Amino acid sequence: MILLQSHSRFLLQTLLNRVHNIEKGVELDHHWVEFDDVRYHIQVSMKNPHIFLLSVSLPTPSSETIFVCGLPFGAIEAIKAAYGSHVQILDPPRDGFNLTLKINLSKIPANQDQRHAFLVKVASVREVVLGAPLRVILKHLASRTVAPDMDRLVALVHRPKESFFLLPQVDKVTVVYPMRFNDSIDIVLATSFLQEFVEARRTAGLNNTPPCSWSHTPPVELKGVSTDALSANAGFVSFVIFPRHVEGPKLDRTVWSLSTFHAYVSYHVKCSEGFMHTRMRRRVESLIQALGRAKPDPENSKKTSHNRSFQRLSLKDSRTNSFS
Repeated sequence: MILLQSHSRFLLQTLLNRVHNIEKGVELDHHWVEFDDVRYHIQVSMKNPHIFLLSVSLPTPSSETIFVCGLPFGAIEAIKAAYGSHVQILDPPRDGFNLTLKINLSKIPANQDQRHAFLVKVASVREVVLGAPLRVILKHLASRTVAPDMDRLVALVHRPKESFFLLPQVDKVTVVYPMRFNDSIDIVLATSFLQEFVEARRTAGLNNTPPCSWSHTPPVELKGVSTDALSANAGFVSFVIFPRHVEGPKLDRTVWSLSTFHAYVSYHVKCSEGFMHTRMRRRVESLIQALGRAKPDPENSKKTSHNRSFQRLSLKDSRTNSFS
């Protein structure tokens, strides 16, 4: 199994190149899109080569998801905690984006290791923003409390107009994913993958992992949720997170894994589909080669037929040959 990286590789490489060549004053203006429709835009002008503007557009939230000023709840506090005074939040953000950050590259840490760690954190802005509500809930779980103003059921966006749901409690947090896929083949592969995923949890070496379950029908935790939010063609996956899963450094890994679970499944479904296509192509090629070897060679057939000759014998010659 391959886990997705929390930082954007293209954004990190761009930041590193900019820091190393900051005196050249090259103008930058790049747009790109990453999985789950998260869009980025970076800008650097010739007049201010030290100022790096980063804009981020998040997936369109569904009706049951609540955004505060265009961002998930807790996102502003998470940005300030992650980047401190090195990053400024522009209000309002650039048109068409949920967030615009202004980074002064001349004020980032001078130490090479600290600078690299800071740039990796900037490149992980997706995790900081989209994972902010989940981080708030899991931090309360680590202290075995529930936020006083928290709803019984919390919906968090992870794909365009699609949400997953959390049921916070003092001793556990239940996370439920309605799994949706557009392609019929993806639905079949994802259903098989998720069933095997649940079975793998029962092996001896994975006893400490979060309990996992899968079902065709919505679990009881989603009672009262709108019908549109429960339209899942690949079933529902549920995880139960306990305080031991969010202790210390485990928190970051748990937040990222839960935030990108659907993308994780989609990635492996597409890899499985590509692997099967490759195997089928190789099988077809081997069958074509076998048929090619079994087909008679027309040149050899002509040579064989030309070499055959028949000689008419007289009655006397035939008797001579028979007695000899």
